[in-house]
Amino acid sequence: MNVGVLTGGGDCPGLNPVIRALVRKGLKDYGFEFTGIRWGWKGLLEKDTCKLDLDAVSGILHVGGTILGTSRTNLFKIEGGPERAVKSLNELGIDALVAIGGDDTLGVAKHLFDGLGVHVIGVPKTIDNDLSGTDYTFGFDTAVAIATEAIDRLHSTAESHQRVMVVEVMGRSAGWIAVVSGIAGGADVIVTPEFPLTVEDVCDLIKQRWARGKRFSVVCVSEGAKILWRSGEQKEVLASDEVDAFGNVKLGGVGAVFAREIKRLTGLDVRDTTLGYIQRGGTPTPHDRVLGTRFGVKAADMVAQGEWGKMAGLKGDEIVSVPLSVAVDTKKLVTKEWWDLAQVFFG
Repeated sequence: MNVGVLTGGGDCPGLNPVIRALVRKGLKDYGFEFTGIRWGWKGLLEKDTCKLDLDAVSGILHVGGTILGTSRTNLFKIEGGPERAVKSLNELGIDALVAIGGDDTLGVAKHLFDGLGVHVIGVPKTIDNDLSGTDYTFGFDTAVAIATEAIDRLHSTAESHQRVMVVEVMGRSAGWIAVVSGIAGGADVIVTPEFPLTVEDVCDLIKQRWARGKRFSVVCVSEGAKILWRSGEQKEVLASDEVDAFGNVKLGGVGAVFAREIKRLTGLDVRDTTLGYIQRGGTPTPHDRVLGTRFGVKAADMVAQGEWGKMAGLKGDEIVSVPLSVAVDTKKLVTKEWWDLAQVFFG
């Protein structure tokens, strides 16, 4: 069997461990051949491929990003895109396809399976940890580790200068990075899309700290959080009006707006920092290397068993297969249990 492999969407620590494990398991136990598809769905349309063998995946376990490259191409926004993709698979002699990506990439995979019967298997990838059907996605642990280290460092500057430091982390519709890194780093206030706080709420928490002698604060904000005021006014902060092929707007700047408003309402010295793309670049943590490896091995098993239209997922400590529809139909958002835990340490 010839198995195609592609990575789509944003780059993410742990992609290469998945590719490595998939290829090694498939070659050793099942005698598969592997065709790497460069640049995600775009590369499939263009039939831009490479051979994936033991030499190709050697030494990539610790390497960030993806050796296959990636893009945000949406086949269903291109005229005849799905049909062209199927034609490419046939012409390349690819019998099954493993798509490694987040909700956008796996959404395309689901539609190819549902509508055109493509033999596709999914592997969940996103630093936002917002895919249903799996307890955690690889890349999330690395992003949290980077954000936590940043919060640790910002604490030093905040305390030394009696400042409020606002740090903006990634998280479009789910605030998992903000909540988990905020708890781990001891952030004094956390703002997420799921459980919004008004600007006045945030200022009150900072003032409470000031009143009891804690004359510094660290505020961790998800990029997808809205600016809210008690008057009912609200604002979504965008980096630009552009949208990608999946209709996602480019977020960024909410931390700077929060910092400006906190300074205006409290008169304190406030600075902001945006972590941006450093959260998803570089070497994956040991946890993400192992989780990606387990997903890759499971994906090879799923191909061998013909579990088309499904995705590898983590449930407890077990790697299982779940329908792609479960993964992409509903976002996995921060739960009230996690939010209640975070609030214990506010102020």
